[in-house]
Amino acid sequence: MRLLIADDNKDIRDILVAAAEASDFETVAAANGKEVLDLVKQDNISLLLLDVMMPIMDGFSVCREIRKSSDVPIIMITARGEDYDRIMGLEIGADDYVVKPFSPLEVMARVKAVLRRLPKEEMDKSKIAVGNLLLFKDNGEVQIGGKAISLTRKEYDLLYLFLSHPQRVFSRDELLDRLWGYEYTGDLRTVDTHIRRLRAKLTEAGLAGAALTTVWGRGYQWEGTE
Repeated sequence: MRLLIADDNKDIRDILVAAAEASDFETVAAANGKEVLDLVKQDNISLLLLDVMMPIMDGFSVCREIRKSSDVPIIMITARGEDYDRIMGLEIGADDYVVKPFSPLEVMARVKAVLRRLPKEEMDKSKIAVGNLLLFKDNGEVQIGGKAISLTRKEYDLLYLFLSHPQRVFSRDELLDRLWGYEYTGDLRTVDTHIRRLRAKLTEAGLAGAALTTVWGRGYQWEGTE
């Protein structure tokens, strides 16, 4: 289980990281809202501890943005303890909140309580199985029919994104933003090229019970039965 700890105060980050690692969690840390969004997109995050008052993007804005595409559990951290902050956080999709100053032991207790409420299938995220395809998140391996296939990093990232959001249609622009970044200035058709190569490798390896399809005029979609 990996926690993302987001606070612009380094001392608080260090305290929470130490408490989390003492509770056998892996950790990554962020000091501003943009770093949080980048890490949520790129990493396998089990739960996010999110400070309300952060530079670049505040915690409320970050929470709203994450909830557009992810159900990752979020615990808001507020310094004021006002009803407005608590209510706002819960209304926009946070799962719980803690108020500064806090006890690290209390924070970890809340983390464990939120994680216990998740369905068991949500807790086991070490692999994704669709049709005869298996994607292993720990080592980045992909198998079809029990045989490993070779994918580039971007092909793997595309496949992981589609498998994590079955039936969702992703536009070319959205895929560019998520996997290449907002500042990408290369060929805008690179998404189509990577999709074609990924689709060809999956087909050649004998993918069955699933497909990476084109939704004309909208983008691309993964269709399959788990």
